[in-house]
Amino acid sequence: MALDLDTDRIHRLLHDGARDKIYPGAVWAVGDSRGTRASGSTGVLDPERPDEPMRSDTVFDVASLTKILAVWSSIGCLVEDGKLQLDAPLGDLWPEVSGHQLAQVTARHLLTHTAGVPLRANLKNLYGTDPQDVRDGVLREALHRPPGEAVEYTDRAALILGYLAEHLSGQRLDALAAERVWRTLGMAQTCFGPLSLEAAARCAPTELDDGTGTHLKGTAHDFSARLLGGVCGIAGAFSVLDDLATFLRYLLDPNQPNASPGFSADWIKESLQIHTGELAPPRGLFWHPAPGTTPEADDVWVHYGFTGTAMWLSPRKDRWAALLTNKLYYSRDREPLTGIRNEFRSLVVA
Repeated sequence: MALDLDTDRIHRLLHDGARDKIYPGAVWAVGDSRGTRASGSTGVLDPERPDEPMRSDTVFDVASLTKILAVWSSIGCLVEDGKLQLDAPLGDLWPEVSGHQLAQVTARHLLTHTAGVPLRANLKNLYGTDPQDVRDGVLREALHRPPGEAVEYTDRAALILGYLAEHLSGQRLDALAAERVWRTLGMAQTCFGPLSLEAAARCAPTELDDGTGTHLKGTAHDFSARLLGGVCGIAGAFSVLDDLATFLRYLLDPNQPNASPGFSADWIKESLQIHTGELAPPRGLFWHPAPGTTPEADDVWVHYGFTGTAMWLSPRKDRWAALLTNKLYYSRDREPLTGIRNEFRSLVVA
């Protein structure tokens, strides 16, 4: 399907968002299974340095896109390896959760946010600051409803799946994702933080750190990720536009030469289907239908990051898109960016 893009409207939309201080700057790209077809940037990297523009090679704290880039991808590798069956109770796979209510939950429940795990996510207040205490608390806490009863988004799902991936692979999540996915695709600038000083200098700043009085750069905005040393299933990954384009292109064309991550077309196809039946809101496996669309009519799937990042995918249209902003520099309010995301999606993956 040929791309027919009104790039002038895209530029105006994103320029106006920077002008209105919804974010300091933004970068974007749209493509298909052959590669990137259009891209651009607007605004500044850091309002404190207004002469430095936002650039296509800016490094972003991608926040919850970590759930796709690291967790979903790694779980797909383990499924491909035969080490994980999505409908097996975790207690059958993981001695660490045996005897606790989490043992009855499956990986599919976690991937569809139907596991019934607690919605509370303030790990420090609940379990303290020791990473082992946090892990024990998360894996041993009682469910708040039976698995499969309701769709309720919670960061705990990705955290638990990250722990599960580490258990089944014998590797830490950052090493697993880098070895099985990022390096094999050539995503050389995607990694967990904290970043080196050199990489952090090219990083879009996010929210103000009350402790230092400066905006975070190269350190995850997400407190849980920082609490756990920068590496966890919730957040903590950093990436650039070109790496996300490479990743999304692979999802549309898993048979392209010189690309061999540990998950295949079968995992991608299964994930981009509704797995929640009549429950609402509908969910695939960590992906979900873009707001205002339906899988049957539109086939547009999305995942968002709290810092202001987003990526869309439509196999039927042979289209992908990425929009990276650092809206968190100004506000935690989601609404101002929501309208821009929705209009951007309608312009690029309608």
